[in-house]
Amino acid sequence: MASPAERYLEHVRVEKRLAQRTVALYTLDLEKLAGFAAKAQVELLEVQSSHIRRWVAQMHSAGRSGRGIALILSGWRGFYNWLGRQGLVTSNPVQDVRAPKAGKPLPKALSVDQAVQLANFRSERADPWLEARDAAMVELLYGSGLRVGELTGLDAQAGALARGWIDLPALEAHVLGKGSKRRTVPVGSKAQAALQRWLLVRDPAASYPAQAALFIGRNGTRLTAQAIWQRLRQRSLQAGLAAPVHPHMLRHSFASHLLQSSSDLRGVQELLGHASITTTQVYTRLDFQHLAKAYDAAHPRAKIK
Repeated sequence: MASPAERYLEHVRVEKRLAQRTVALYTLDLEKLAGFAAKAQVELLEVQSSHIRRWVAQMHSAGRSGRGIALILSGWRGFYNWLGRQGLVTSNPVQDVRAPKAGKPLPKALSVDQAVQLANFRSERADPWLEARDAAMVELLYGSGLRVGELTGLDAQAGALARGWIDLPALEAHVLGKGSKRRTVPVGSKAQAALQRWLLVRDPAASYPAQAALFIGRNGTRLTAQAIWQRLRQRSLQAGLAAPVHPHMLRHSFASHLLQSSSDLRGVQELLGHASITTTQVYTRLDFQHLAKAYDAAHPRAKIK
């Protein structure tokens, strides 16, 4: 007679008609479960929650990620649910067991040299109109730490219906951020110069009415976030960066580089428009990574063989 595990795998393959790849993953999960049970000298039908918790701790100590453990537990939970429906167990030992919380990944940020390389890049082959527009977008994203939605919402000047606008004489951008919260961020001299070049060529000779949006496409309509992602990806590769850059990466770089220079966490929070300081604190980890790399590279006692 087939074992309960074999019968369960036949059930998901034939009756539930799960994909072959999914069945293969379930098989690996059950093999792992059987291995743990054999070492603990316990039958699969006699496994308790205490066993599961111990095995979760062992997997975590061995370096398996919280997400990976969660997927394994999901497979085990489905197996014991099926056993319960078959009347083979009275309770599911996996039901109340949760995987360790997955560590929050650090946002990706460019190095200062990479950010400057992208900001300074100028394409001689590109359409001058597109080149002026894309250069201004990069300067604002990196120089002011804007979200891509805040960038698309900017108008060329203040207006009654404007979500956000640029005030070049004051070197300020007024943006509408998350939660409909307004904030004012500084515009650096490099961004000011790039915006001035863009505004000189912004309104092409076309048959559409003047558009309030600061950044527009060739058809005169407000540029979308997706279009900005595509243009920035293309521009970063043309600039010679190893990996494509997206708008939020420039925002991360803005925050990280500010903290490296000033250590003013509260000020960076205000500039980014974070409601909570804990959201901004992730950049202190980025800053520590920067310091740790500098230490490893420069300190004579950093790497003792």
